[in-house]
Amino acid sequence: MNKYGYYSADYREFIITDPRTPRPWFNYMWNGHYTGLISHTGGGFSFLDSPRDNRITRMRYNSLPWDRPGRYVMVKDIATGKYWSLSWAPTIDLAYDKYECHHGQGYTKIITEINGIRGEITYFVPNDINAEIWQVKLTNLTDENRNLEIYSFTELLMGNALNDLINQPNDKHFTDIHFDQETQALIATRRYWVLNKKVSVAQPNIDWKYQLYFASSLPISGFDSSLDTFIGRWRSEANPQAIETGIMQNTEITAGDPVVALQSKLELKANESLEFVITLAIAPKNAESPLKSYPLTSLEFVNTKFQELKTKWDRHLSTVQVNTPDPNFNIMLNVWNQYQAAVTFDMARNSGYYHGGLLFGTGLRDQFQDILGVVMVDPDRVRSRLLNALRFQFADGSTLHNFFKLTGTGEKTNHSDTPLWIPFGLVEYLNETADFTILDEVVVYHDQGDGTVYEHLIKALDFAIASMSDRGMPKIRNGDWNDTLDHIGTQGKGETVWGTFFLGYVLKKTFALLELRNDQTNLNRFQAVYTNLGETVNKYCWDGEWYLRAFRDNGEPIGIKAHKQGQIFLNAQSWAVISGLAPKDRADQALQSCQTYLAKPNGMQIVFPSYTVVEDNVGLISRCVPGKKENGAIFNHASSWFVLASLLNGDQNNGGVDFGYEIYRRMMPINSSQNSDRYEVEPYVYAEYVTSPDHPTDGQASHSWLTGTAVWMLRIGLDYILGFQPHLTGMIIDPHILSTWEGFTATRKFRGKTIHLTVKNPNGKNSGIRSMLVNGIRVEGNFLNITQFTETILNVEVLIG
Repeated sequence: MNKYGYYSADYREFIITDPRTPRPWFNYMWNGHYTGLISHTGGGFSFLDSPRDNRITRMRYNSLPWDRPGRYVMVKDIATGKYWSLSWAPTIDLAYDKYECHHGQGYTKIITEINGIRGEITYFVPNDINAEIWQVKLTNLTDENRNLEIYSFTELLMGNALNDLINQPNDKHFTDIHFDQETQALIATRRYWVLNKKVSVAQPNIDWKYQLYFASSLPISGFDSSLDTFIGRWRSEANPQAIETGIMQNTEITAGDPVVALQSKLELKANESLEFVITLAIAPKNAESPLKSYPLTSLEFVNTKFQELKTKWDRHLSTVQVNTPDPNFNIMLNVWNQYQAAVTFDMARNSGYYHGGLLFGTGLRDQFQDILGVVMVDPDRVRSRLLNALRFQFADGSTLHNFFKLTGTGEKTNHSDTPLWIPFGLVEYLNETADFTILDEVVVYHDQGDGTVYEHLIKALDFAIASMSDRGMPKIRNGDWNDTLDHIGTQGKGETVWGTFFLGYVLKKTFALLELRNDQTNLNRFQAVYTNLGETVNKYCWDGEWYLRAFRDNGEPIGIKAHKQGQIFLNAQSWAVISGLAPKDRADQALQSCQTYLAKPNGMQIVFPSYTVVEDNVGLISRCVPGKKENGAIFNHASSWFVLASLLNGDQNNGGVDFGYEIYRRMMPINSSQNSDRYEVEPYVYAEYVTSPDHPTDGQASHSWLTGTAVWMLRIGLDYILGFQPHLTGMIIDPHILSTWEGFTATRKFRGKTIHLTVKNPNGKNSGIRSMLVNGIRVEGNFLNITQFTETILNVEVLIG
């Protein structure tokens, strides 16, 4: 529990009790095509497939209040003239008697009480219908009958959100909304769809191919589709003229700012409850109306769809369940970390409050990392996602850096690491599924020709190897994973030390696959490259206490002790260990240096000291505010990799596994958000970064939800702390736990089996398997060859020490 809310008893909901949170606290409702981003006040936006190219509703960026407009149902008492919103906003100046927002998996329920009326509004998207449902229940808390007017409305966008933002005065001349008497619904569309690859005056002259349907289960007494008419002059969503006067103008528009607004009237008897449904649905223009295809305004149907949604998430979360001595770890692993990872899989870094969906599209490196979060649950969707993403690789092995789903276009930025995430993601998929048939699938290249998935994988590695410098390290080109190190290698000579370790890691990751395929030629070649990388990086890149970060085009190093700023970079130290290229003594020392210089109360600082003077030949990092984002923040994605490195390195001067877990613990949002007014963002999901002590707002978080931190913290917790490590041929059991833990239990579904793991630690160790029993029978070592067991349930008992 914190100042603004608490977890439900089963931890499946975060319940907000004070709506005046430091920032909007969001949730997602989606089905893989239709998505709604929804705040704790009903704010946010919806889109179909693409948040840039196919936005459905508006949300104004940099708006005050922050999350306007939204999905609103307002109630008016006809006798008194008082009116209010069931989601608190936009009537935020009223004195509500009760407010609660329940954010759950794929739904949000907001409960308010005011003026003797209790309102419950539940927002969700059905699993199999491209629509959002607003299910409403009103209860009369008084002993008098009440005559009420109900106003449901949302502001539309329909089409290209970037074009709407920069060209709205012209773009609104293509709107077409009318009221359909047969279905008693507002039907909205537009005659023109901008699908430009970039901001341009080019006019594609194509039709928006969808129609929106806005309907209610209540009888309709009035409607409006003109935003100006409904709101009125010099007013806002908080006091629409139509609601204040009770008069709808029944506007049907062919130009102007669009809104869908419905009015209904009802009598709510003393102490009576009444339920109704509001639906916003979308379908192609040539398709049957979804209001005819589905009973979307039927309470029985809607209840069924909501139960199907809850069943889906019950199944999803049942894949992994843990019980350890750390209750906060359990909450994150069992519910919220899994849920955030699922959101990240579908949203990439592309559709959130901090990532507006207007610019970046879907990142290749994100796509091949984010599969980690859902491959355990939905391998078929992951398979399709991988095959689709491979279309954006070129025949030489290079890739686009990002792409847009609907246009099939993207940007080639020449980040050195991007192609290497292809083999990373493919091997992770195979580790989980053993679906080797994917390697023979043929996928086109983005420029010309096609190749099998296996050929795509090899070409990515070959491209990276061919892009190395004369002395045998990858060139950084226009940046590596740290996008702000973008001026180090503009002349094509700069080298990335982190990239050297990462290339080594990815090469090593493929060795088992190459062996299984009897590809001895590539195996020998890649093993030789791996060995050479280790020799080179240890010859040129050790600064005495840590590994440096990069070399400029002129050969000058980045990240050495002699510098006044940017002395030590976290990623170079973590990946020196993760890659296996650092000798043990240097691995120990590098991680000790991280603890000395980079460990902070909320995690690990990405670089120290932060840049306070611009060094343009380093890059955008030195123009970032010191202590924020890549310039010295607690960058959680990178911080998670330090945890992994500490677990893998084991006992060393800095405490090894125990200290790695301590950083993991500090990073969990339940812990880092204890001061919510400073932390600001949602306390139930990871943020991209937390401001470090190098800035006066130390402890302030930002860019929540859509961060690679989600999948890495999930898989580090599952694979390395609890010890479920999937492998091409089975499952390795190898926990790395706090020495103070006496043990734990966990369940993990894997290739049709359910593994119930019980770990005992009587001697206070961190790792090391003394014995392992499977269904009561002793097994040598710690490897489960799944195919050798006929049982579907495997009870695994492990003794650490």
